[in-house]
Amino acid sequence: MEKFDTSRALLSIGAVFLRPDEPFTWASGIKSPIYCDNRLILTAPEVRNGVESALAEMISREFHDAGVLMGTATAGIAHAAIAAHILGLPMGYVRSGNKDHGRQNRIEGKLVPGEKVVVVEDLISTGGSALEAVEALREAGAEVLGIAALFTYGMEKGKKRMAEHGVRAVCLTNLDEVVAAAAEDGAFPKSYVPALMAFRDNPDDGSWQEALK
Repeated sequence: MEKFDTSRALLSIGAVFLRPDEPFTWASGIKSPIYCDNRLILTAPEVRNGVESALAEMISREFHDAGVLMGTATAGIAHAAIAAHILGLPMGYVRSGNKDHGRQNRIEGKLVPGEKVVVVEDLISTGGSALEAVEALREAGAEVLGIAALFTYGMEKGKKRMAEHGVRAVCLTNLDEVVAAAAEDGAFPKSYVPALMAFRDNPDDGSWQEALK
């Protein structure tokens, strides 16, 4: 059976935006030449089926003893729910903070102390939101096996933070693969590639923009 090509699937539905001349500003303040909007997967049934099946297969392969999937709020919730359905596993999600009403939960869904959990995230940049979910789950007594994500920018800062927290992250695709596919298919000029790789290696100071000149 031919392996599902997540990179080209994302490109096919316009989920990857390349705008090096007018960079996107992330919540962290980072100026980025690329933006990956994985929410668009949910509105493209054929691609959604392929991506979620590939995600479930990756989780089964890499974390075969997972007992529950926990999505990050809000982007990881739908992917965790669909993958959990495919795998026949329970799921829940982790809020960015405790609710200020009701039971004031941060973790939604049943979680038994000692349960083996995989955190599901839509994408990883610096790793902050996923790691916050990991630590919340650990504090609740879960054994976090790792993080399963659809896409990673492959930033050194993110890799370092994962290592510091003792967390293993696996992803369906990454910046390098998406850029290679886009350049090969003529989705943008190959002259953009050095700038995109420079961004991956050092996103904080905007020096990647020099590679465009």
